Amino acid sequence: MSNRAYGRMAKRMDEHQLARGLGWFSIGLGLAELLAPRALARLIGTRPHPTLVRLLGIREITSGIGILSRPQPDPWVQARVVGDIMDLALLSPALLLNGGRRASVVMATTAVAGVTALDVMCSQKLHRANGRGGKTHLKTSLIINRSPEELYHFWHQFERLPEFMNHLESVRRIDEKRYHWTAKGPAGSFVEWDAEVIMDKPNELIAWRSIEGADVENAGSVRFERAPGNRGTVLKVQLEYTPPAGTIGKAIAMLFGEAPEKQIAVDLRRFKQLMETGEIARTEGQPAGRTKSTSAKFDDFVRT
Repeated sequence: MSNRAYGRMAKRMDEHQLARGLGWFSIGLGLAELLAPRALARLIGTRPHPTLVRLLGIREITSGIGILSRPQPDPWVQARVVGDIMDLALLSPALLLNGGRRASVVMATTAVAGVTALDVMCSQKLHRANGRGGKTHLKTSLIINRSPEELYHFWHQFERLPEFMNHLESVRRIDEKRYHWTAKGPAGSFVEWDAEVIMDKPNELIAWRSIEGADVENAGSVRFERAPGNRGTVLKVQLEYTPPAGTIGKAIAMLFGEAPEKQIAVDLRRFKQLMETGEIARTEGQPAGRTKSTSAKFDDFVRT
């Protein structure tokens, strides 16, 4: 079946019918991968790796059960998109083969690409049906043992944000209200955008939004509220962003461990450490001979 045929099929189905169909497809494919991994590998023209194929089968069954058992199957459909990308990556080396095996791999790759298109379309339809339009909303808070004035003063120096935000490469001031942001994307890529400060209440609130044409459409705010009993400041952060290429961009970012939902948790804990101690604790070069810093290990743990 061609990609156009997959697209026409998807348009005739509503998002939940399509999701259920993909759920049953996942379970059927997963059972085949679990029960007959060698036969399936021969069918698609790749070398048999039973353990790997069975692991892929477990992934498919898990996704299928998640889609069929949840009233909101969005995360599980997105998990299928990530799995499709992994499958295409595994099939890519086999495309270099010659002869009949290559023809089988080409057919299998075409089929996976068609299913990927269905998964992406289903994910987008679910997002639209839920009124999210592909946007992601994040909200988090934590208490920092410093005054609102100190935290506001530091945060207002946007050029210093990369000191604790690992995903930020740089922030450059353009004028009184606008800044140019450069961030690290998945797989060593970079994204850039200009943003403007839309609200600035000294020691209370900073809010911003990206300017039209940004690689990443985003908006956010940070509030500085004095904690009860003068025990520091409650820092409240809200973010809204549209990933590059929408849902598929988010899925790719998750695959490479760059999900902003996890990044923000790491960044704010690093900010807390920086403001309370004056530095982010590291252990490079100490007698213990560790190859990575404590903070780096903490970052990796939170992300995963």
